[in-house]
Amino acid sequence: MAEHSPHDPSGRPRRIGLFGGSFDPIHVGHLHAARAARDHFQLDRVVFVPAARSPFKAGHVAAPGPDRLRMVELAIAGEKGFEVSDLELARGGPSFTIDTVRGLPAALGESPDVAIYLVMGSDNLALLGEWREARALIERVQPVVVHREGEPHAALEGVRRALGEVLADKVERGYVRLPPVAVSSTDLREELGGGAACDHEIPLAVREYIRARRLYGAGR
Repeated sequence: MAEHSPHDPSGRPRRIGLFGGSFDPIHVGHLHAARAARDHFQLDRVVFVPAARSPFKAGHVAAPGPDRLRMVELAIAGEKGFEVSDLELARGGPSFTIDTVRGLPAALGESPDVAIYLVMGSDNLALLGEWREARALIERVQPVVVHREGEPHAALEGVRRALGEVLADKVERGYVRLPPVAVSSTDLREELGGGAACDHEIPLAVREYIRARRLYGAGR
């Protein structure tokens, strides 16, 4: 794969958004976060990376990786700058973000020092200090924290205690304060299994795929 120029046509350094997660299933909240990151930080690419297995969800049995990958493909079709990578699914095992950050530029054909913007929901801040090599991770990326619920001050103070003032300030600079989209994959799996349509929470193409594949007990 040919390497992209480290700058866009205007001469600005290229910016890549990394959005990891189980996407089990992907929903409108994920798309809301990705759009917010793309638009606020003028990202050239936003790459969705479905996890092989989240280290924080050891007891959770996800839909098969190929199905989650396909659902993301369907959900982002036609979205400017959005794409999906199987980097973590191909690697297998627990999916640690620091490993993905280190491997992503080469996988995308980008410059090794390309700017990476790590997209996450504000609910991830509570455990951020426990992520593998958390300090090295935040030093390498610019976090983009999309507000989900609650008061951000307490979560940011937890990051400050875990990672120190400099890195906590970096996290806070990436905080995007938009009205949250209240939806969760856990609730959607339960609702789908109970026969709910979830018309407003899941894109149509993804809903049709879920029913066709009978994922989460839907379509039975």
